[in-house]
Amino acid sequence: MTVVTVYSRKNCHLCDVAIESLESVKVELDFEIEKIYIDGDTELTNKYGEEVPVIHIDGLHHDMFRVDLERFRSSLEKHRQHQ
Repeated sequence: MTVVTVYSRKNCHLCDVAIESLESVKVELDFEIEKIYIDGDTELTNKYGEEVPVIHIDGLHHDMFRVDLERFRSSLEKHRQHQ
């Protein structure tokens, strides 16, 4: 199954909105959501800093800040075609 990872921070409104958007299409598009909070992780904080939420599809960078569902659908479809 495809895993969509959301790198996030606690109390991050944009992160909450991104996760809600992904949750709204999770069943339809058949993927799992993994949430990773970067708070307290120096390596991830240095890597993503204030760019959260950062979205990966099966470990590959997809987007940051906001989830555009049409773009996400397209990227997910392309990703699955190349597996």
